[in-house]
Amino acid sequence: MKITITSVLVDNQDRALEFYTEKLGFAIKHNVDMGEFKWLTVISPEGHDDVELLLEPNANPASKDFQAALFQQGIPATMFNVEDTDAEYERLKSLGVEFKMPPTQAGPVKIAILNDTCGNWIQIYQQ
Repeated sequence: MKITITSVLVDNQDRALEFYTEKLGFAIKHNVDMGEFKWLTVISPEGHDDVELLLEPNANPASKDFQAALFQQGIPATMFNVEDTDAEYERLKSLGVEFKMPPTQAGPVKIAILNDTCGNWIQIYQQ
């Protein structure tokens, strides 16, 4: 058994696709029209191409409530590993990405938290 797809809830798949590809640098793996929504996954060019992030619509009321609660409490929906938190912070800031927390040492890791524009805080971290 292995993890091949994990998801992050988004309030707008088109905006999410733009953010996750143009700002974070992920690449489209699947973009399949399914009527009102899409089967929309991205992958990291630096990672394995069989590990996908599903940009999942938050159309279910329970999903919307969960996503909103995490956001209001400042809890990241997911996290991504980076080589250098400071450098990634500067790169993303230069692209207009909003951060809730600048690079901060947290024990053995350095973290920063950004807004994905789709209803989520995302944590980046360097070990």
